[in-house]
This record gives sequence, C-alpha cells and structure tokens, in this order.
Amino acid sequence: MSGTFGDMGNLLKQAQQMQRELDRAREELRTTMVEGSSGGGAVKVEVNGEGMVSRITIRKDAIEGGDATLLEDLVLAAVRDGITKANAVRDERLARVSGGLSLPGLF
Repeated sequence: MSGTFGDMGNLLKQAQQMQRELDRAREELRTTMVEGSSGGGAVKVEVNGEGMVSRITIRKDAIEGGDATLLEDLVLAAVRDGITKANAVRDERLARVSGGLSLPGLF
C-alpha cells in the first residue's frame, strides 16, 4: 500500500514541475515578439507569442498610393502572417513543455 502513496507523491511532484514549466512558457510567450509582413514589407506587424498585435507599421509609399482597399488587404495579410508565426512559436513552446503530447487547453 505504501507504493501507491509513493506513486501519488511522485505524480504530484511531476504535476507541480509541469505547472512551473507552463508558467515559464507563458511568460516567454508574453515577451516573445514575431513580425508579420505583407506587400514586400510595405506593412509590418509585431505580434507577441500570445497572438496580441502590439504594433503596425505602414511604409509611406503604401499610404501614398491612395487605394484604401489595397491597404486594408495588406494590413489584414500582415496581421494574419504575424498571428500564424506567433501560433507556431506557441506550439513549439507547448511541445517542449508537454514532451510532444497534445494537451488541449494549456494555452
């Protein structure tokens, strides 16, 4: 019977260690920045590892063109590119913490 309690204690230690690693990974994601872009760099966005857009930069020549629809499309494409890259960073960090197991809902 003491083996069962020992196993439970070991399992609890592993869960606590995983929680610490998850907290570290979350902090990394908050501070990790990726750049999305479109139009050959005409529009750039900075996105953190959590998928939050923190900055949008539009080159002057993209604005001077005067085509609002094109500019809107460029901004949307850059944001999507940035979020895709942020998701890849998040997935990589999660795989490191979980040892490659798929654990939905951790982030």
